[in-house]
Amino acid sequence: MDIEDLRTFVEVADAGGVSPAARRLGISKSMVSRRLIRLEAELGVQLLARTTRGAALTEAGITFRDHAARVGSEIDTAMETILPSGDLRGRLRIAVPVSFGPSHFAHVLAQMAQRHPELHIHAYYSDRFVDLIAEGFDCAIRVGYLPDSNLVARRIGPLYGKLVASPDYIRRHGSPQTPEELAGHEALMQGTEVWQFMDGEEIITVHPRGRFKADNALALAAAALAGVGIAWIPDGVTHDHLASGALVPVMTCYPPPPAGIYVIRPSGQHATRKVRVLTDMLIECFEEAPAPMGAAGMA
Repeated sequence: MDIEDLRTFVEVADAGGVSPAARRLGISKSMVSRRLIRLEAELGVQLLARTTRGAALTEAGITFRDHAARVGSEIDTAMETILPSGDLRGRLRIAVPVSFGPSHFAHVLAQMAQRHPELHIHAYYSDRFVDLIAEGFDCAIRVGYLPDSNLVARRIGPLYGKLVASPDYIRRHGSPQTPEELAGHEALMQGTEVWQFMDGEEIITVHPRGRFKADNALALAAAALAGVGIAWIPDGVTHDHLASGALVPVMTCYPPPPAGIYVIRPSGQHATRKVRVLTDMLIECFEEAPAPMGAAGMA
């Protein structure tokens, strides 16, 4: 039984169809279909019921999926064990934020690919919080304040940001001086997040309100530049706008506490060596940086 046939079946089962599985694997749909047909022929059972909307697991497929996933995981672990020290192979599928990924993480992924020529790296850039398990990711890089979850997170560096607004907004609505005054202002948010501020050693939590939301820091910066409201944005995104005067800092007496940059992975399993190596490379990268991420043009 071909291990790649097993991996392909698991991808199709998790992705819900041949087309999304092919995109995950980076191969053609016809190759995915051939592998499935070969696996079903070898087992003598139908694992997937093809529909116009994708593929659904049969009763046999539901039973076989978990076994196939465990076999693939055990093979990965075994291969890592016998590889020469430092060598990596297989595939690393990682979700990276689009706001910061190309400028601050892409070069680390490129270095990893250069050091490990047998490793296939598939990076997906989006500010959407992907479902690591359902969408088949080995890990993700996330920035900001992490909500409570069942994911395992490793902090790799700090993320600095501040409240900003355009001079036009300040002229029209004034500038809040305390966290309590934010209730009277339009907040530009990613969703329903809370904002935190430091008053000496005390942390003050605010639930901002506003009519403009976006899951991308660059989009929030554009709205702030247009005078729509006040936004908390990492320094790397706003550095040039603050230098030019297009944006101004707000409520500087109550700075937000540093957020973080994290590598996250599903819980309930040991981190693969691929994820550990990537995490160590990212930590090394930000330890060697001349200033903390977000503090001097980084985000």
